[in-house]
Order: sequence, then structure tokens, then C-alpha cells
Amino acid sequence: MKIDILGIQAFVAIADEGSFQAAAGALNVTQTAITQRLRKLEEFLGVALVERTTRSVALTTIGRDFVPRARRLLVELADSLLEIRETGKAERGDVSIACVPTAGVQFLPRIMQAYSARHPHNRIKILDHSSSAVANAVLHREVEFGIGMAGAHAPELQSVPLIEDEYVLICHEAHPLAQRKRIAWRQLEPHPLIFAGHASENRPLLDLALGAAAANLKPFYEVQRSSTAVGLVAERVAAAVVPRLALQKGAYPTLRIVELTEPKVSRTLVLMTRKTARLSPAAQALHDLIEAQASVATAPRRR
Repeated sequence: MKIDILGIQAFVAIADEGSFQAAAGALNVTQTAITQRLRKLEEFLGVALVERTTRSVALTTIGRDFVPRARRLLVELADSLLEIRETGKAERGDVSIACVPTAGVQFLPRIMQAYSARHPHNRIKILDHSSSAVANAVLHREVEFGIGMAGAHAPELQSVPLIEDEYVLICHEAHPLAQRKRIAWRQLEPHPLIFAGHASENRPLLDLALGAAAANLKPFYEVQRSSTAVGLVAERVAAAVVPRLALQKGAYPTLRIVELTEPKVSRTLVLMTRKTARLSPAAQALHDLIEAQASVATAPRRR
């Protein structure tokens, strides 16, 4: 059914202004146009909405009943058009993204604050997943884009490097290694460690980078999430190897970070999108802000 918006506008203007001439002035059209619009609306509805005489204009009973609903229709239409217009300007809109959990600890919060300041009406849904799950969420359109680890992904995806996140040792201030600024991987061999488990996507990267040296380490505890490792270290269970981004500044004042060298090992976090994706304006604004802010992220620090 075709809705006669111009006819409804003309009818409401006549009801509000009390005459065809005043209604024409209010809508900035000719009186003939107002008359034609009302006639088309009445023909479409099959009822008379306005009684016309040579001296006055009055609404019929049906017309009086229709006025509040007609006004409501116009208000709802105006609100809907404004919402779409603001969405197109990235002023409003819901955004869904996925990221590896450590990206949400240090990297994303500052960006989210900046984005919310610019677009206070936009809501953001963040799915914290493993890197492969991030890629799947992007691929299957569960989210508009994601932040994961660089590596082999589906050919439908494209990625942009964001930051290098180095692996470090974290330990309690009472740990024997807590006073060290840096340490070689081989010097960890005497110490029980909390290490990425085999189901963690950090583990293959570490095993490949360390080669045979990995076999000499003592991973007494294996975890799938770096946040679990941080919690165990805080309780003095053991020292842990985690990405630097896993430890939020100031959150654990009794923990210390020790650089790991010989070799230095890091992972690259990337911004993933579908190659054919057309991001919503709200999502595009966040995507661009993440790219712009990547160079000034709190971690890692190149030396």
C-alpha cells in the first residue's frame, strides 16, 4: 500500500491552520497544490476529511478522529529519517566488534573513550575471543571487524597491522627475578613457569620462535588465557610468560615486568575486515580511529 505522505501533510496543515490558504503558506506551496493533495488523500481513503464551504473549513467527524494519528505518523517519519541521517553521519549507530582479550586490557580502552566522546549516542558490543574465533566472527558477519593476531586467515579476510606486542615475564615483587630489567629465555630454565597452553594461539608462536629452547623451560602451569596467568602470578603461584598487553597499568602494583631477550619474541595484532565489507558509518568511524591511534598505543614500546 502506498502511503500518501504529502496528502497527510496537507491535511494536518489544514487542521492546524484552519484554512487552505494558511496551510499552503505553512508548507510553502500553492493553495492549488494543497487542494489537490487533500483530494488525492480523500479519494485514496474513500472518505471526506474536511467540509468545505465558501466561508469556512471544518473537519468531518472522521477527520477529527484522524488528526492525532496523522500527526503521530508525521512525527514518527521525521524521527526515523533523522535517525537514518544521523547514522549516515556516524552520529548514531550500534557497532559490534571482536578482539583478543588482551587488546581489551590496554589497547582498546583509550580508543573507546575517544570514540565515545565524539559519538556519545553510539553503542559498542565487544566480543572477546581467541584470534581464530575473532576471524570467524568477522567472516560470518557476527561483527563488522575484529582485532586478532597476524597469521593465516580465510582468503575473504584482509588485515592491517596495528601494533607489535612483545612477550614478557611477569612475576611478584618477591620473586627472585623481580629486580631484573631483562633476562634471556635460557635463564628461565631453573624457574617454574606459567605458560600458554597448547590450545592457546600464543603457544605455536612461542614454540616456533624459541625452537629447541622451549623444551628446556619448565611450564608447571598451562593456561589458555593470559588473564588467568596474571591472576596466578598475583597470588605468587609462579612467574608467567604473557604478552605485554595482558598486564594493565596500575592494576597489580606488586607485579613486575621483565623483558625477555635472546631472542625477543612478539606477536602482531591486526585489524581484520572482510574484503567485500562495507562498514556502517558508525563502525567505519571506530575502525578509522583504531588505525589512527595504533601508533600511540601504550604498548609495545620499540627499543
